[in-house]
Amino acid sequence: MAERSTAAVDVADNSGDQPLTAKADQATADGVAQNPERDTESDEAQGNSGTGSPTKKTSPPELHSGHKLARRYRLEECVTRLDGFSSWRAVDEKLRRAVGVHVLPADHARARSVLAAARSSALLGDPRFVQVLDAVEENDLVYVVHEWLPDAVELTTLLSAGPLEPHDAYQMVSQVSSAMAAAHREGLAHLRLNPNAVLRTSTGQWRIRGLAVNAALRGISSDTPQRTDTESIGALLYAALTQRWPYDNDAYGLSGLPKDVGLIAPDQVRAGVHRGLSELAMRALANDGATASRHESPCTTPEELVKAIGEMPRIRPPEPAFTAPPEYQRTTYQQGTYGRPAPRPGAAQPLQAPPPPLQSRTGKALKWAVSALLIAALGLGSWQLADALMDQGSGSDDTNNTQTTDGGDKGGRTKPATPLKIQDAQEFVAKGDAQHPGDVNNTYDGDPSTSWRTKTFTGGPSIPPYKPGVGIVYDLGSAKKVSAASIGLRYGGDHTTVKLYASDTLKPASLDSLKAIGSVDTNGTTATVKLDKSVKSQYVLVWLTAVPYSGADAASYSGTGYKQAITEVKFTG
Repeated sequence: MAERSTAAVDVADNSGDQPLTAKADQATADGVAQNPERDTESDEAQGNSGTGSPTKKTSPPELHSGHKLARRYRLEECVTRLDGFSSWRAVDEKLRRAVGVHVLPADHARARSVLAAARSSALLGDPRFVQVLDAVEENDLVYVVHEWLPDAVELTTLLSAGPLEPHDAYQMVSQVSSAMAAAHREGLAHLRLNPNAVLRTSTGQWRIRGLAVNAALRGISSDTPQRTDTESIGALLYAALTQRWPYDNDAYGLSGLPKDVGLIAPDQVRAGVHRGLSELAMRALANDGATASRHESPCTTPEELVKAIGEMPRIRPPEPAFTAPPEYQRTTYQQGTYGRPAPRPGAAQPLQAPPPPLQSRTGKALKWAVSALLIAALGLGSWQLADALMDQGSGSDDTNNTQTTDGGDKGGRTKPATPLKIQDAQEFVAKGDAQHPGDVNNTYDGDPSTSWRTKTFTGGPSIPPYKPGVGIVYDLGSAKKVSAASIGLRYGGDHTTVKLYASDTLKPASLDSLKAIGSVDTNGTTATVKLDKSVKSQYVLVWLTAVPYSGADAASYSGTGYKQAITEVKFTG
């Protein structure tokens, strides 16, 4: 399993033009399906304010499924064929992963600009964007290789089921705006930011594909790139809130606004739209801010949009729905019904009145008698309990005491587990590079939202033999008996292996010098290691030897692959 840095451009995902929901047109001569539906729409129809430059009509290269580029990338399926270039789902046979590939002739009018855009995008290295992995000119061809996200869903597909919930729309516009602000700070624009280019991963993170490259492939440019991308983000938010495209044409499977009406606020298009998000969409779309409901100043750059989002009250996720317990069903064996004939179907059943309270003299006398008996029983029980406690105190040194000092059970009682406080910790590196030593303290700070994470690996789940494992040594302050450890994990899946080792020092020389004391495999987000017998040690190593596969996590800048993160570690003795 080769280790990779999450900042490097070498992880796997969806094609920058993969039509996840588009309809196939007709088969080409080599049996590959075309997809004109997505790419024959004009830029005006898509709401793009960029302009396409005139292009030289060049025939696309003769490629077919099974063709191999650079003796490494095997083409599998053509997903777009347009204006002299084609886009493919392919397989990187060297790293055994799916990738996307754009291919065009080296003499194509836009070949040089596509190469420049791809290389600039690759240098950004921001995991919020689908990463460019390779950009090569070879054998009269130019091809751009990028990630392929098998677990991601386009915004187009999500909106086909209905508008997004306010929290989801808030997360989408917040993450997309901050990503585009970072790109523009590095001089990069998208210019083709539409619902096909925005993806939501299985972990709930939003990612953007085709940064700079998609526009270069189609010859799109703009004199005001920041304004163009900001208006596109406004259109995305508008569509997410209303399930309508904010122009008078239909696009991306969405109906446009009525003609000759103009731009109207989302909360006037659909009832129940979040007021703050509706205003935000208008501020990004309206050139002068005149149509914003509060006449706020317009947002003309992604940076201004990020600032406006930051000034909004945070929109929290909806509370989980409460499910009522099933109604208690009476049976024919309950009091008052046993032995009676079953009621006829559909017959009205008389309500059974509860038994009358004890209101007669006999009943009152019975209540007083029962109360007196209860008081007497409580007094007798208290006296017996006190007597037993006195006997136990006087015989505390007796050899027949049922409680053992090592937590054993001779008389049905077990000594409760004692939490052990962690005094210090340090990442242990048995081979190769460290993971994230500066984040070790996050694993025992009492905050489950912080963590120490591994790097992302291209193979797994087992980390050996490429690396014996990764982990952290914890200092308990002094030698203490350890009976169990609970390790909180960020990623579930198949599978995580956690091993515990006793150490004589916070900085062990090698893994061989440590004593193995327990291990566990888990597919969940908590690993509990229970020792067969308590072990006395001041230092304990929590060691990961297998980690699950998980999608990209923009919040922690972690790419797709085999990885794990430890949130909280607790020891008991």
